[in-house]
Amino acid sequence: MRDYSIGVDEAGRGPVIGPLIVCAMSIPAEDYPILKEMGVRDSKILSKGKRESIYKLIIEQAVERNWGMGIIVCEPSRIDNNRSSSNLNELEVDLFSEAIINSIDNYESGSIFLDACDVDQERFGSKVRLKLGSEWSEWKIFSEHAMDSSNSLVAASSIVAKVTRDDAMQKLSNEIGLDLGSGYPSDPKTRSSMKRLVSGKKPHDCLRWTWSTVERAWTDLHGTPVPIRHENNEISSQTDIRHWIEGNHK
Repeated sequence: MRDYSIGVDEAGRGPVIGPLIVCAMSIPAEDYPILKEMGVRDSKILSKGKRESIYKLIIEQAVERNWGMGIIVCEPSRIDNNRSSSNLNELEVDLFSEAIINSIDNYESGSIFLDACDVDQERFGSKVRLKLGSEWSEWKIFSEHAMDSSNSLVAASSIVAKVTRDDAMQKLSNEIGLDLGSGYPSDPKTRSSMKRLVSGKKPHDCLRWTWSTVERAWTDLHGTPVPIRHENNEISSQTDIRHWIEGNHK
């Protein structure tokens, strides 16, 4: 039986606008050199153009070599609803586990590499293992901070997650008719869009209502606390990379 590896990373943990994306990629361990040949490295140190060109190569190889890919799109509503009873670290345990399960089928053992989201990297790995359950007991789990800098498979997952989030932000900007920028509170374009996004009877659905940036903008404009968001754990995911391409990257 071939030795398989799964690498998992996320994009969009801190923004006030848009979804949180988690990507898990599964490949035969023998295919690692292909990632290095493509120039795969941590998405944060790549230019936008370079990241997108490598992303296209990853998708091409994923289709050609039948690599597995689980992409989870966690919308702001789920993030907000989760904060009423838990925290972002616990949500990411759920999301990483969902992505892993979607990334591979019918393989009994292998290695899973996580870019840990918790300050305690070992605790994060233990929680993901617990969430995956006994069916994954034969898999080894390695959980480290900045794993996208040391493991090319995790780096590839980070690239897919980042490009997927960038595409989601561009789509939101087009739909709303306003340049939302990156969605991070430090981005001037994002900050300048806040007044319009909170000008209605409720904050716009693309916002994370429980973020302090939204709370301040809403209170400054309306003089009242932000409304409570009705429960809607919206989430989308994919397990067939061809379907993902057809639906998102025509």
